Amino acid sequence: MEAIAIYFRRIAFLCRKELITLLKEPSSRAMLFMPALMQALLFGYGATFDLRHVPYAVLDLSGGQASTELLSRVDGAGMFERTATLASSAQIAGVIDANEVLLVISIPADFEQRLAAGQSAPLQLIMDGRNSTTAGAAAGYIGSIVADFNREQSNRTQLNQTGAAGGQAVQLVTRSWYNPNLESRWQLMPALIAALSMLQTLLIAALSVAREREQGTFDQLLVTPLTPMQILIGKALPSILVGLVQSTIILLIIRFWFQIPMAGSVGVLYLALAVFTVASVGIGLSISAVAANMQQAMLYTFLLIMPLMLLSGLMTPVANMPKVLQVATYANPLRFGIDLVRRVYLEGAGLQEVGFNFIPMLAVAAITLPLAAWLFRNRLT
Repeated sequence: MEAIAIYFRRIAFLCRKELITLLKEPSSRAMLFMPALMQALLFGYGATFDLRHVPYAVLDLSGGQASTELLSRVDGAGMFERTATLASSAQIAGVIDANEVLLVISIPADFEQRLAAGQSAPLQLIMDGRNSTTAGAAAGYIGSIVADFNREQSNRTQLNQTGAAGGQAVQLVTRSWYNPNLESRWQLMPALIAALSMLQTLLIAALSVAREREQGTFDQLLVTPLTPMQILIGKALPSILVGLVQSTIILLIIRFWFQIPMAGSVGVLYLALAVFTVASVGIGLSISAVAANMQQAMLYTFLLIMPLMLLSGLMTPVANMPKVLQVATYANPLRFGIDLVRRVYLEGAGLQEVGFNFIPMLAVAAITLPLAAWLFRNRLT
């Protein structure tokens, strides 16, 4: 019995010692609780598939009472926001390519006449297939609005006894740009070219300096004739190369295994991936310069990856997030890397169309890389 008591007492002493080690420093206590709190809040606000804000455009060639009534139902649904009223079908490509709208409602010129004659009237719904999940959900809401409109029109016909054959009905015809079948794989897989490569690139860069600092060789490196910038470049290039190789492997799998067609230029795509990878390596090297050992570097990396993924638009649109989080995503290179890859791969966008996305990524690289070089020599131990 005494031996059992001693056995459990030793375990209790060991547990007490570990708890004291974890909680004795304010920074350690913050690391235990703050990440869980922040990630819970981010998931609650950022990872939402609820449709609260769906920008759309209207091309109403009919201009009659029926089309006006139908569009008023869409505007009154609370989740749809009309951001553009188009004059011709030639303007549809521009508003979708610029990400100004998620869908376009196109009403033909004979819409009113067809309904008056008791014929089915086609209503075309053009969706942005690059965001198939949200576009499909929005199309479902439009379909329910059209169904309610049809029921009321049918009731009016029966009450008025117009004698028209059949019921008045609006026929909803959907068309998805850049993803004809609204396959979620087309939305997700191109984004993984940036997202998956960032996971490994960030970790490799974060461990590069922390590993040498833990082994005691980094101080020896600092007393060599090499400047901090030379050390930075020597550490960054291997990580950049690994990131581009991983992106290439993912690209080949998407193109030839899953057979998702690529519409854009390979050169523009790799230019985007190169800038994105440099920004990711800058973040990783800054983490590595701050971390005292490999364990800390891995911890900081894993804590950072989750918010970067969540606030990237990988699964949920950035436009659905609160305004504060939308502003915060400008510091996230993954947001712009994913948008670049999707637009170049699926849409066939050129450098002129996606040029703005390079600015935030270059800004992140311009801040993090010199910061890492400065921290290599000046970090307080």
